[in-house]
Amino acid sequence: MEYIVEKIGMSRTLGVPAQAVTLVRVVEAKVVEKTNDNQALVAYVGASKVTNKAIEGQQKKYSLSKEFNKFATLDIANAEVGDIDLSALAEGTVLKTTFTTKGRGFSGVMKRHNFAGGPGSHGSRFHRRVGSIGNAEFPGRVQKGRKMPGQYGNTTNSVKSTIVSVDAENKIVALKGSVSGANGSLGRIKVI
Repeated sequence: MEYIVEKIGMSRTLGVPAQAVTLVRVVEAKVVEKTNDNQALVAYVGASKVTNKAIEGQQKKYSLSKEFNKFATLDIANAEVGDIDLSALAEGTVLKTTFTTKGRGFSGVMKRHNFAGGPGSHGSRFHRRVGSIGNAEFPGRVQKGRKMPGQYGNTTNSVKSTIVSVDAENKIVALKGSVSGANGSLGRIKVI
């Protein structure tokens, strides 16, 4: 079973020893269509805009409010159209959590690949730079796969997580450890 979730942030349990947890909220969603192979078309609330031109006018067809503006295809436990069944989320359940990592833009090699850099003083003129990137005459080019500056972050990342506790009333799930992504970002959790 899959669910669309929003990352709230990190916290810790009050037990001994204390345990780091990530809090995620299951997004208000509704199954609007059921396919044959136990997949479902789910409409969920998007925070970015109130209406979406691509599906405008279809909300009435599925008896949804205008806030439901995005569709996703999920594997769910629902037997029929309606609210999503959260019964699969129980303490101790192992999940695959998928989020988009924080984007860090165009980054240098020290930030992107943990290069050490050069001396900081005494006129070295080699502080945070790449350094030598290839050989002279042979092969006379830069080898493929060379670690260079460039785009860093903003990639999809999945990790295995365990549910520590579930607040069914507020739809908040506490996951053991950390997951990728900024607070407030949308991701998916899948029971494995």
